[in-house]
Amino acid sequence: MSTYTTDKASPFTRAVISSMRKLYPEALADKSFDNTGLLLEAPFDPIRRQMNSVLLTIDLTKRVADEAIERKDCVVVAYHPIIFRGLKSLTLADSQQQSLLRLALEGISVYSPHTAVDAAPGGLADWLADIVTGHLPTPEPATHTAHPPRREESIPEETEPDGDSEAKPPTEQPAEEKRKPQRPRPSMQRTYSKPMYPSHKPVDASKTDLDPSSVDHTRSVISPVEGVEGFEGAGMGRLITFNEPQPLTHLVERIAHGVGSPRGFPLAIPQGKQVEDIQIRSVGVSAGSGHSVLSGVEADLLFTGELSHHEALAATEKGQCVITLFHSNSERGYLSSVLREKLATVLKKEWERIRMEVAEGEELTPEWEDAVKDEEVLVECSQEDRDPFGMVILESSKQEGKPLS
Repeated sequence: MSTYTTDKASPFTRAVISSMRKLYPEALADKSFDNTGLLLEAPFDPIRRQMNSVLLTIDLTKRVADEAIERKDCVVVAYHPIIFRGLKSLTLADSQQQSLLRLALEGISVYSPHTAVDAAPGGLADWLADIVTGHLPTPEPATHTAHPPRREESIPEETEPDGDSEAKPPTEQPAEEKRKPQRPRPSMQRTYSKPMYPSHKPVDASKTDLDPSSVDHTRSVISPVEGVEGFEGAGMGRLITFNEPQPLTHLVERIAHGVGSPRGFPLAIPQGKQVEDIQIRSVGVSAGSGHSVLSGVEADLLFTGELSHHEALAATEKGQCVITLFHSNSERGYLSSVLREKLATVLKKEWERIRMEVAEGEELTPEWEDAVKDEEVLVECSQEDRDPFGMVILESSKQEGKPLS
């Protein structure tokens, strides 16, 4: 009769790992630097077992670990590997190691697919390409950049609107009702919004206004990965060539909608150019830190998570444009838009197979029987996961910014 042992992961964990490897084989990953696969295998305690649930996240932070423990998830699928290099010790003094130790204590395993997701057909690179080649309903042709407000329209120092509300121009008051001059408070000289982050709630495809991959184009892989059966056409990055040139302003709108409508993101254009005048025929796409993939790519626009100052400067000096989103904002939307549903579909079948396999094996204890009888499968995205950087918008200031040109 089988009894509880500490040398086995839970059957559901096995089903999750098998499902992820079917969707994103580890052979697709860039092993020259990456560390994909099962990073933490927690022993199974059938008496105190976890829920049959998976938590998807880009980064495994302390807040995400807390969330997984509270939810009693069985597996955390963390896109970025929390272990990149060899460890000489595991201690509570290191915040990342602390998270791993706490998860192991609770029986929660950790799997990281990282660049295997980037390279897979229908993976992260194709998701970003679908956004760039999507179409917004009218008035997409009317998209334009905003002009900076005139100085006389700026909010005076004495006002301090709420960070979430729109600034309103001052109204003239009769002389007798005007306030006496007051010494300005430093906190009132400028009003900033609270940090804002893209929304990555699951999107109902029937309700979104972005129709992905609907603009005529051709698409190719920048750095192919070959030799993985069933995954022909895999590789890092995508090069998009439109049949007809697209206004840069349209691409900005599509990207904003596709990644969760952030209030802003960095855009670099060659000096002397106007945003409204730029037409884009080709786009190089890479999630995360894109320099290694996009270096040397001849495209009008480079679309990625981040480039360094010098990398972006070199691109604009060559006449290219650059859009970056802060590293993980180019990745996080994929979890809710694509991965959650894909994994749930495959996992249901895989869990049924493993349940039958375990049940038909050796005699089980009542606790093991309960575990394999549980048909439930749940895949959710973390509510705590976000990029370290948020957008802080300057709502009012006497200082006007320099228009991008």
